[in-house]
Amino acid sequence: MPEYAYSPASPPDSVCLLRTSALGDVTHVVPLLRTLQGALPSTRLTWIIGKLEHRLVGDIAGVEFIVFDKTRGSGGFADVRRQLAGRRFAALLHLQVALRANLLSALVRAPLRVGYDRARSKDLHGLFVNTRIGARGGEHVLDALASFAEPLGVTQSHVTWDLPIPDAAREFAQQHLPGSVPTLLVSPCSSHVARNWLPERYAAVIDHAGRSGWRVALCGSPSGYERGFADAILARCTRAPIDLVGKDTLKQFLALAHRADLVLTPDSGPLHMANAVGTKVLGLHAASNSERSGPYSDRRLCVDRYDAAARRFRGKPASELPWGMKLEYPGVMELIEVDAVIERFDAFAAQDQAPKA
Repeated sequence: MPEYAYSPASPPDSVCLLRTSALGDVTHVVPLLRTLQGALPSTRLTWIIGKLEHRLVGDIAGVEFIVFDKTRGSGGFADVRRQLAGRRFAALLHLQVALRANLLSALVRAPLRVGYDRARSKDLHGLFVNTRIGARGGEHVLDALASFAEPLGVTQSHVTWDLPIPDAAREFAQQHLPGSVPTLLVSPCSSHVARNWLPERYAAVIDHAGRSGWRVALCGSPSGYERGFADAILARCTRAPIDLVGKDTLKQFLALAHRADLVLTPDSGPLHMANAVGTKVLGLHAASNSERSGPYSDRRLCVDRYDAAARRFRGKPASELPWGMKLEYPGVMELIEVDAVIERFDAFAAQDQAPKA
């Protein structure tokens, strides 16, 4: 048998996954993890993950988590080195191409080191792997990550997240969003500022939803930027939404999203977190392509102006750009019209929606 001829019948004894960030991408890794757990139940799984991201998924059962704190600089690397000292894995799934992650992967001893194909590699990624996933263009990020199971003899045939939501988080959501009133949850900010829509346009949609009889809640991180962005939205609203900005944790956001009927957000971690708990997402895309990084389960509600952005800022249609190219230019999100977002909201609101439990 070849050294790396793994399969469910002949599984590796241990696998290390390396994906430290960001929240959306970590959310995409969870179905891969669930696939491995189901197909290789005897394989020990270890995940090297970022400190913030660990708060989102660190309570998944049956997985060892090694937390990498990038804010500690060389100390963060030293912490991981200590935890990996003397250890050897059958395989490393190197799920991140950034230079920091590539350097971190050098701490993992594994004879099989699976990485990205050449087209998706950067920052010397190829020096840290010896097996590459298939070069498939036009894939959603989640599907690309699913490919990492294939060198282990496993194919991802269905997608499951099953993210744990603690009872306390559900109680928080119930307290702030009681009953079965149709609810729009607005998470207006991405960590990539150029992906953020305009405050006055969010306010127009929030007011429209309120006039339509919907309850609206606004959420976001406690950072100064997101607090200021939310205040700019609130100042322009005639129907004030429930202000939860800076008041919820990652787990509480999952619970809020699960109770909501619809989430409005740009390409961001919350977009993928909401999708993972089964809530429909009205995604706002112009700086990024919704077919690559939109809500995986259903992108029909997205407003996508990526092609218009490609023509304006790159002088060519999106079909002629490298897959996954970001168009994070100043003003790019202005291509998304209020009327287009309201049209998607109205179409969703008109459906016969069963109330959430």
